[in-house]
Amino acid sequence: MTPPGRLLLVPNTLDLASEPVDLADVLPHGVLREAARLRCWVAENAKTTRAFLKRVDAVVPLAHPLQQVLIRELPRPAKGASSPLPAAAWHELLAPALNGEDLGLISEAGLPAVADPGAALVAAAHAAGVPVQPLPGPSSLLLALAASGLNGQSFAFVGYLPQDAAALAARLRELESRSRREQQTQIAIETPYRNAALLQALLSHLAPTTRLAVASALTLPGGWCRSRTVHEWRREPPVLDRRPAVFLFLG
Repeated sequence: MTPPGRLLLVPNTLDLASEPVDLADVLPHGVLREAARLRCWVAENAKTTRAFLKRVDAVVPLAHPLQQVLIRELPRPAKGASSPLPAAAWHELLAPALNGEDLGLISEAGLPAVADPGAALVAAAHAAGVPVQPLPGPSSLLLALAASGLNGQSFAFVGYLPQDAAALAARLRELESRSRREQQTQIAIETPYRNAALLQALLSHLAPTTRLAVASALTLPGGWCRSRTVHEWRREPPVLDRRPAVFLFLG
């Protein structure tokens, strides 16, 4: 029986919807070598993955012509669907690995399966006996946490917060209470066009003494991370453009 190939978690850059950066500046050369040799991929978007592979090819020539690289897209559950996709759908995506060939999984930005729908494929790989190997690369969440000066020993990623004003206010009070009680850093994200709205809610509903860090466009030209109390931010709020941002707070 042919032993299974591996599911390789290939990191991507964090320049989503921004001016592309030099791959060699943010991804290890070993990762580029692995990406260049893979023939089979699973991705959120085949078009952007082909664009990524063209950038890889400029640094490490691809082992296979791009036209021969197989890119399958992750299934998108129907809107409002509550039941998980059947195991057969994941097994079909894992077919190259089950047949002995290494398979790459890539996200639109950062590390696959972290705040990313690829996590379901990783779970399916474990269930099917396919070895999973993560490759090193940037994670906006961990880079922001490291740069924030907040508690890196205990933290929680809470993802996207409610958009309804009342629900958002209640959720922020709940998270701030947990943060203060457990000394746990809370990490949230938002779509870039709603960054300013989330920042305004944080400054409106968090206590003045709560420490708030904002990280914007990390690893990109002009990227930054600043950490202040809410009181200090209220006196001089940052100007956020529509670039990726991470918000962290500790009560």
